Order: sequence, then structure tokens, then C-alpha cells
Amino acid sequence: MRILTILCLLFLCGWSLSACDNPEEQTITGMTMGTTYRIKVVAGRSADLAHLKTAVDQRLEAINRSMSTYRPDSEISRFNAQSDIDAPFAVSADFLRVMLAAREVYRLTGGALDGTIQPLVNLWGFGQDDPPQQVPSETAVEAARQRVGFDRIDISASGYLTKLRPDVTVDLSSIAKGYGVDQVAALLAAKGFSHFLVEIGGEIYAAGQRPDGRPWRVGINLPQPQAAADAVYSVVRLEDRALATSGDYRQYYEIDGRFFSHIIDPRSGYPVQNRVVSATVVADTCTLADALATAVVVLGVEQGLKLLNRLAGVEGLIVQKGPDGELINHRSQGFGALID
Repeated sequence: MRILTILCLLFLCGWSLSACDNPEEQTITGMTMGTTYRIKVVAGRSADLAHLKTAVDQRLEAINRSMSTYRPDSEISRFNAQSDIDAPFAVSADFLRVMLAAREVYRLTGGALDGTIQPLVNLWGFGQDDPPQQVPSETAVEAARQRVGFDRIDISASGYLTKLRPDVTVDLSSIAKGYGVDQVAALLAAKGFSHFLVEIGGEIYAAGQRPDGRPWRVGINLPQPQAAADAVYSVVRLEDRALATSGDYRQYYEIDGRFFSHIIDPRSGYPVQNRVVSATVVADTCTLADALATAVVVLGVEQGLKLLNRLAGVEGLIVQKGPDGELINHRSQGFGALID
């Protein structure tokens, strides 16, 4: 689900001039995971981008077949439908990698990111159901929260998942797009591209440099509900890094004058109320950046910055709404060096 529109500014990618004759920037676009993807490569006119797009589409389709909760025959849907405990469920390499990554972030964040949060998402009306007409009761919230907990799934490195509670379910939407970005980037690298940019639903990986030898400049959308898609709040330089942003200002509703965000704290069972409107994370992989961006919004400014500053190779920007509606920036120790 696209939370923020990430804008690629100026020239987005380049390929070494020695790699091909008369290279030029070329674009591949398509649909995946309920959103759009956009790939920028620089290649010669003889490059077969039609075949490249086919390979990209096939790779993304394989990931969708594994982790789309909207497909009843996907791996994740079949796992969610299984109610047997202590019954190992064989999964693909893609599903296993994402589950292992989700478990690591679950542990790093003290449960602020939890891939089993779907019962709470549905209760608060941000799943496939409409928003509720009234605030869910404490009893209803607690009942849903009892079904949440990533530690209620045993993950075997040999390729099996085992439920420790029969009604636990998994939704990997907070990390799957980032994983898709990484997998497309790996595919491009395997085909000989050294300079490219991959974007899926606003999550980005930038490889190499622009033709002028400089890093790419990536814009972060202004985190306000009515902001235009091309309203840039900050510009970040990226080179062989990933960037992901999560925010609460695009998907929300109000009941009796109270604001409810789609980002829910799995530890409390309630939508976040910490005035964080967006969090941008830069990391070595988009899988990690995607997961951490959501977790940082849940953690809030103080705990979010502690986490970002603790993790090697990770930087971030947390934007908080002040008492008078002004936007206040909170940067990790090294994020300032990335700002253009």
C-alpha cells in the first residue's frame, strides 16, 4: 500500500559508457502488489527491454503468488487458513526469507513491527472491511490483540512454518514491497546492469550513480493530507542504498472528532497517537528499510531515534506534527549527510 509518493529527481540512473554503445536512460513500468512499479536503467538502443520487463514481471508474480493475502491460493492465504498447531507448513524460499526478516525486525523493535497484526487491522477498519461506526471496545481490542504475536509462529530455517496458536495469521504487507524491490534489483544486477533504480509503491533501491557520476536525488513527499504528489519535503542522495517511507496522513478516519491512523501499535492494540506523521529510513536493503519505517512510526521519536542510531548502516528522518501543526524534523546521527 503506497503511503508516500517517492519522487525521483533529475536523472535517475546511469550505466558506465564503456558498458554499451550510446547508452540512454530507459524506463520500464508495470503493476504489482496492488500498486505500480517503475524501473530506470541506462542501456544501449539494442538492449532488449521487452524481455527484461518479462523477467521482472515473472519475478514479481512469483512473489505475489507467495505473499498476497488477496489471493486465496497463495502460500500466505493457505497458511492463514490452516488451524492445526504443531503441523509444519512447507514454504518457498521467498516466503521463508521474508518471514525470517520480519522476525528479526520484530525482535529488534520489541514487537513494534508484527507480521501477525491483521486481526487488529481488520478490527479498526483498515483491512478489507469498512471503517467502524464507533470506536472498538476495550474488550474487542483485547480479544484481537490476543491473536497477535509473531513469536506464536515457529520458523524453521529448513523451510517450514508451524503455528503455536491455531488462529494466528500473517500479513507481510509492511515488508513485502521492500523485498520485491530487492529481488528486482538482484535480477537487474544478474543481467549486467550496474546503475539503475527500482521503485515499487514508493519503496526504492538505487544502484550505482547518475551519468554525471553523482548519486541519485530522491524526493520525499510533503507529509500532509492534501499535499500534491509532486510536493517535495526533503531530498535525499542515494547510492547503492534503499529508502522507504511510512506515514499516517494518507489513510485515516475520524470518529467523534478523534483521528485514527492506519498504523496500529501491535503491543497496545490501538492506532498510534504519538504525532509522528512520517518516518523515512535508508538502509542497505529495501526489505529492512520498509519494515523499519513502519516500526519507527509506531515507536515514536525518542525510541525510534534510539533504534536508528543503534543499527549499523541505517539512517532515518522522523517527522512529527507540533502543537500548532508545524512539522518538526528529527534526524538520526548520520541522516544529515544524505540530505541534498
